[in-house]
Amino acid sequence: MAAEGSNGGSGRGRSCFVLGASGETGRVLLRELLARQLFARVTLIGRRWLSLGEETGAAVEQVVVDFERLSEHNAAFRGHDVGFCCLGTTRAKAGVDGFIRVDRDYVGQAAELARAGGCKHFLLQSSRGANQHSRFLYLRVKGEVENLVQAVGFDRCTILRPAVLLCKRQESRPMEWIARQFLGVVAWVFPTAYSVPVEMVARAMVASVLQPGKGKVEVLENGDIHKLGKAVSQQGT
Repeated sequence: MAAEGSNGGSGRGRSCFVLGASGETGRVLLRELLARQLFARVTLIGRRWLSLGEETGAAVEQVVVDFERLSEHNAAFRGHDVGFCCLGTTRAKAGVDGFIRVDRDYVGQAAELARAGGCKHFLLQSSRGANQHSRFLYLRVKGEVENLVQAVGFDRCTILRPAVLLCKRQESRPMEWIARQFLGVVAWVFPTAYSVPVEMVARAMVASVLQPGKGKVEVLENGDIHKLGKAVSQQGT
């Protein structure tokens, strides 16, 4: 079987890990990976054990780590060909320091451990407008973590910059819910401009693994995510 990379390949028979599998995009990504049987081994790396269905649980390994002492868990990142990172929190939930620590520091350190463990292709869910020089904390931190991940030196690095994510959150965020209802209507008129369903982001990640790379670093903006997500949906399993 051809290996994924410059000459393409399906990814079957290889191993991947997922950071942030408990989040909105991560849950959908896991479902996509298992449905398409892209990898022989899928490892979820997180701060807590996730309750999975019987079929899912049989196909997935879970490793619980302390992100404050991540360097002690280097074994969790060893032996994976591909790494998916959907890890993130919010300023409202974790505070300024907590947000920076999770979205930048944890991700940056995980990328370093993944590269040292043999990971060739790292995919990072970032954000539209990410810029290390932005005056907005969220966009600045996203820009900083993009730079950190690129500097690690993966054979291939894919950065996805989705706009506002459309999803049904498990946790209650009233104001965000109102905004998503509005954007859901706008999406009918401007489907790729201001928002993107989490399913589309997950499928774009899958599509990126399936297709040949376009250089060491590839940045997928919101329109690119829609295009790739639709393409892999049409291909089926």
